[in-house]
Amino acid sequence: MAIDCDTEDLIRFNEARSAFPGRGSIALQTLHRWRLRGVRGVKLETCLCGGLRMTSREAISRFLAAQNAPKDQPALAPITATQRQRQNAAARQALAEIGI
Repeated sequence: MAIDCDTEDLIRFNEARSAFPGRGSIALQTLHRWRLRGVRGVKLETCLCGGLRMTSREAISRFLAAQNAPKDQPALAPITATQRQRQNAAARQALAEIGI
């Protein structure tokens, strides 16, 4: 899944160093390695905005969820509030079309 720049909370790559839970600040080189090579087949999602490398808090959550998913089943990415609202609206419309 790609970062949705309109709805997700973008943060500068340098600020993302302290957005990961746990041991404090992660090295900037580690973040670049995670975005380029990934960890266990999962890459950290990033985007360029005005020449600045950025990621989002939601992308960090998806990255961590994928790292902690059971190995026998794929990771389910958490959805944003906007995505949930769109899914709800589509479901309501489908129910209205069949008369429920």
